[in-house]
Amino acid sequence: MRRLLFLNGIKAFEAAARGGSFAAAGHELNVSPAAISRLVHLLEQRLGVALFERKANRLVMTAAGRAYQSGLTPIFDALASLTAQVTAAGHVRALTIGVGPTFAMRWLIPRLADFRRQEPDIDVRITTGGAAVPFGEDWSCGIKLGDGAWPGLVAEPLFAADLTPVCAPRLASQLKRPTDLKGPSLLRVAHSPEDWPLWLKAAGVTRIGARGTEFQFYGQALQAAVDGLGVAMGIRPYIDDDLAAGRLVAPFGSSVPKGMRWYLVYRGFQREQRDFAAFRRWIVRAAAEPAARGKAALRLGARG
Repeated sequence: MRRLLFLNGIKAFEAAARGGSFAAAGHELNVSPAAISRLVHLLEQRLGVALFERKANRLVMTAAGRAYQSGLTPIFDALASLTAQVTAAGHVRALTIGVGPTFAMRWLIPRLADFRRQEPDIDVRITTGGAAVPFGEDWSCGIKLGDGAWPGLVAEPLFAADLTPVCAPRLASQLKRPTDLKGPSLLRVAHSPEDWPLWLKAAGVTRIGARGTEFQFYGQALQAAVDGLGVAMGIRPYIDDDLAAGRLVAPFGSSVPKGMRWYLVYRGFQREQRDFAAFRRWIVRAAAEPAARGKAALRLGARG
């Protein structure tokens, strides 16, 4: 026989632990902070374990509280997802994907027609915000660049984030070796200032520094490179399609690892959900295809 202890108290504790305060939990559950405090206190009495240390103006979870919350939050997430699936029966089947704007424009959106052909009944919704945005509660999954360590989430590798300089074909004809690069022509991305120093060091170039126009996103810098403004630091998989189409050229044909990877990020319980499972199978296959095409284009650029 299943024995469930004081569900209202459990729900109040989980909301307070996740939100960091009784006030945040009260707002979420539409009750007063005092009511949340009473429910949590009763739960602690029934468990015989302290879940919070009450300090001035803040709550600090005990070790027992952290362990309890780490197990409860995925359970509540799974329950919310299951409820949404049941209540949405017969309605639109939707997946919400959190992804940065450049990844959306340069890789995901050009390939979504293929997914739609395979799964015409699944409505894919894209929300953008960039790498700094945390995993959203309403996201089915996310595609993020990082080290794969996101607590509470499953991270499956999709691509290696390799770096290589790219530019328009006309400019590439003037670049025979890395020492031909000029600092003012090296386009920069504001949130990745380490890219050019990393590649230049690997190429043995020590007297050149990137001083070209600075852009907020990789996509802007790559478009500027297509338009002949300068040499951008290309990152896979953003450059695969442009290299294959000849809009961009990798004049030196060499790349260095950025030290991160692209990951498909999701909550563990979603693996068994039909619509997410279909998307996961598709994106893993799609991620494998341009890898070979991008590397082939790099080799052609080097020979050219």
